[in-house]
Amino acid sequence: MTDFVREGRLFRVSGFHPSHRQLFLTSEALLEDRTTTRVEVFIGHVELMFLKPVYENGLHIRRATAAEFAVLSERHGIPAEDAAYTWMLEPDGDSFVVGSNPNWREAEFALMGERQALYDPREPWPPEFPAESGSVI
Repeated sequence: MTDFVREGRLFRVSGFHPSHRQLFLTSEALLEDRTTTRVEVFIGHVELMFLKPVYENGLHIRRATAAEFAVLSERHGIPAEDAAYTWMLEPDGDSFVVGSNPNWREAEFALMGERQALYDPREPWPPEFPAESGSVI
């Protein structure tokens, strides 16, 4: 998969661990938007990020185009070698992350049982319930 697209879902920044440079974005199953799955996105080795706390219309994570990277590089001093690691979070937005390839996991919330998160180092992956996962490349 080259892009990660989940439109029409409410995502929030659910965690950032500065000591490990890990960013987590989460979309819960909500009656409001008629979703039944939990979706989590993980980006590691974060060098720089410009985020909104909430993405009301979903995420579209993709590699920054050359034109977008040129603007971001000039504006934020991002070195040219980081172009391959600069990820846009919205189709037309200014949100971006410089880090490793984003990874995602998704599962039916009702099947998760007592499990609180899909990215939990104390829990096995793949889990005992059906789940999907992937990377943005």
